Amino acid sequence: MKYYMPFIVLFFNFTSMSIAQNKSLYLKKEYTDAKLGSIPYRILLPEHYDNSKQYPFILMLHGSGERGDDNEKQLVHGASLFLKERIREEYPAIVVFPQCPEGDFWSNVDNNTKSNRQSAFEFKEKGAPTRAMEIMNKMLLSLLEEYNVDMNSVYVGGLSMGGMGTFEIVRRNPDLFAAAFPICGGAHPETAGELIKTDWWIFHGKKDKVVPCEFSIKMADAIRAANGNVKLTIYPEAEHDSWTPAFAESELLPWVFSKKLKH
Repeated sequence: MKYYMPFIVLFFNFTSMSIAQNKSLYLKKEYTDAKLGSIPYRILLPEHYDNSKQYPFILMLHGSGERGDDNEKQLVHGASLFLKERIREEYPAIVVFPQCPEGDFWSNVDNNTKSNRQSAFEFKEKGAPTRAMEIMNKMLLSLLEEYNVDMNSVYVGGLSMGGMGTFEIVRRNPDLFAAAFPICGGAHPETAGELIKTDWWIFHGKKDKVVPCEFSIKMADAIRAANGNVKLTIYPEAEHDSWTPAFAESELLPWVFSKKLKH
């Protein structure tokens, strides 16, 4: 086995370098609002992008650990999925990863830390958006105008803080998204009635100690009770990083791209 070890190390180093280089296909951009300021984002266009054709659009919201202004960290989780050759061939789409500023939050939620260091989230049924949500929402609407988007095929997904943001941005745009896939997120169950025009696939890890699994279960139950279309996947052994098995779901993207906006 020792004769193959250098080759194995070289292979994995090359693979890591290839992934890093591929992420450069996500163009670095910045959206600026005269009132709210700027927000960085990365955008991946389909191969051989043709502005005369309409494309699906996917908005991806990262977690709290990827906040900042480097326009890099938001690509840590999920970005590689959309770079796979087969995915780009079968599902040509515009994919956007905005980056939330440090100290801000996608979702309008109170995050109080208990003495045991577990986070306690108090989701709000109503209220003004955070600055990050407001400017990101304006960025989204601007991009939907700038590019030739199939407006029946607009999707959103996110993990942790981004999962919470996924629920909220759908609530704030109830007639926009055909499908949404929040991972280890949550929201106020009373908002479910505003979410039913969107099809949902909700993911969570049963052993999550950061964002309790019950948040996703309650949202799935509430959407279902409001006559919405929702799938719920709970990973029995997963902790907070349930995005790892979620992004590995072979049916995730076929499910997403099969959805069309309900009119």
